[in-house]
Amino acid sequence: MRKIILDLAVTLDGFIEGPNGEIDWCNMDGDTGEIFTDFLAGIDDIFYGRISYDLWGNYQPGENEPAAMKEVCEVINRKNKYVFSRTKNGNDGHASFINDNIPERVQEIRQQPGKDIWLYGGGQLITVFMNLGLVDVYRLAIHPVILGAGKPLFKDIKERVGLTFNGVKTSAAGVMLAEYAVKR
Repeated sequence: MRKIILDLAVTLDGFIEGPNGEIDWCNMDGDTGEIFTDFLAGIDDIFYGRISYDLWGNYQPGENEPAAMKEVCEVINRKNKYVFSRTKNGNDGHASFINDNIPERVQEIRQQPGKDIWLYGGGQLITVFMNLGLVDVYRLAIHPVILGAGKPLFKDIKERVGLTFNGVKTSAAGVMLAEYAVKR
């Protein structure tokens, strides 16, 4: 069965966004972008919360953005997208919306043939997936910055999650990619 991988950028002090939603601290330069591109080659589907999908699900980089960002967005926009939402239904031509029966729907998707599934987030969806025991792998790109405030990665988690360390990669920019598998 395909794995659900939470792959997310996080600051050293555990935030996924700054106090005003900013992600300008996220560094995708050089080999950091290459590590992420390698990850994208191993997934077919992306799980979004509705807010994250509205912000980033069909993001089109501007003319002046780096070529690496344009390439990453092009690859992401070719993936199958599922959006967990209480307000949108059906399919918008880019994604399928899931409104209820989350564990059952996730199991149906996991059993389809293909590569692994990226749990993109946001924070509320990550919490739901963690509390339902649906995350198989935590892959955190820890960026060398301390914000002091913002949206924490882990919030309202109901039970302890035991993990096994799978390894770490580092980039020249100082980003550390740590991967952990959930102990089952």
